[in-house]
Amino acid sequence: MNVLFLCTGNSCRSILAEATFNHLAPAGWTAMSAGSAPTGQVHPRSLALLAREGIAIDGYHSKSWDQLPLTPDVVVTVCSNAAGEACPAYLGKVLRTHWGVDDPAHATGTDAQIDAAFLAAYRILRVRIEAFFALPLAELQAQPERLKAELDRIGALLP
Repeated sequence: MNVLFLCTGNSCRSILAEATFNHLAPAGWTAMSAGSAPTGQVHPRSLALLAREGIAIDGYHSKSWDQLPLTPDVVVTVCSNAAGEACPAYLGKVLRTHWGVDDPAHATGTDAQIDAAFLAAYRILRVRIEAFFALPLAELQAQPERLKAELDRIGALLP
């Protein structure tokens, strides 16, 4: 199964989610990420955080959803509706869910405060991805309505 983490810029949240998902994924599950208006570069703080967490960072880059190597089975939007951010709508026959996370790229303050915003986004995504992999995935793959309900429920989890 292929999971697409989708946001606007594809520099922070969706990259954090893609790398974390791939780090934790069992055989047969792959994540990719993209943006509707990619920035063209991965935020250096995202890469530094992933490296500190022991997650490989090679090969990750900011890209458009027009450049996907595979067709996704599941699309997870990670934009923050609460911050008034418009979520891109992936067109295609896929299961869709929303896991809103504030964009740490917009964090302001001291270096420590900005790093804390990146860590908060990472922790939210990690908790949700771990909950995803705790599901009976083999069973749920044959029950898309139930899988969607579980993914929607996971989208509200916080660390």
